[in-house]
Amino acid sequence: MRRDELDLAIDWAAAEGWNPGMNDADCYYAADPQGFFVGLLDTEPVACISTIRYDSKFGFLGFYIVKPGQRGKGYGMRIWNAGLNYLRGCNIGLDGVIDQQENYKRSGFKLAYRNIRYECQARAGGADEGLAELASLPLECVLDYDEGFFPAPRRAFSSAWISQPDCASLGLVRDGDLAGMGVLRPCRSGCKIGPLYAADRAGAERIFAGLQSRIAPGTPVYLDVPETNPAAIALARAQGMSPCFETARMYTGPQPELPLENVYGVTSFEIG
Repeated sequence: MRRDELDLAIDWAAAEGWNPGMNDADCYYAADPQGFFVGLLDTEPVACISTIRYDSKFGFLGFYIVKPGQRGKGYGMRIWNAGLNYLRGCNIGLDGVIDQQENYKRSGFKLAYRNIRYECQARAGGADEGLAELASLPLECVLDYDEGFFPAPRRAFSSAWISQPDCASLGLVRDGDLAGMGVLRPCRSGCKIGPLYAADRAGAERIFAGLQSRIAPGTPVYLDVPETNPAAIALARAQGMSPCFETARMYTGPQPELPLENVYGVTSFEIG
């Protein structure tokens, strides 16, 4: 895909009810400009997929969509195979919707855990005590911290993500060190918080409150939580959030060893 063609994939994702962010295309494209594919029938786009190669060992698959009216004709499998070929040699991750999980298993993906999307309406209040704008912190410090929660370097993406227009990006600073961070971004409907990382639930709640305070009360807020982190689920419930969607995190290889107990919100279902 060219960069302008990625906008079409974003629109298709919105039509599927995935509620993409308003600036997702620019940020995602920064991760790997070669990792987005479009399937053409003559000149008509009928399928898309993203297969982001972060390094020689890890990639992430998303945006696997065939245009309604063109499904069941083999176009999805052709673009699927093209994407997997691009990631040959990598351990590949994805967040699979329920109705596709059996298909992914047949392609060699194995279930690691579920991610659950929670939603609520933003409430007034929330203090910024102990929080700092990520833009005010040394960029290398922020990028190093983020890398501790992902299987591969993604500095170009993360730099774009934390500085995208109209977002709120906050870090929790304890004793001069970064002990948590979160990003809230505007979406087609409301806002999503992701990532949300913290050393403990108290820190995650402080960041959540600080991010929530940046938007109007009543705005829909979404948080994608790894089911393996009971403290994250407890946080979502304490905020009055309700589950509304789920995916299966799956990998073709071994599940990466990551500190999921400190992940309170997933960055993105589309690129990890």
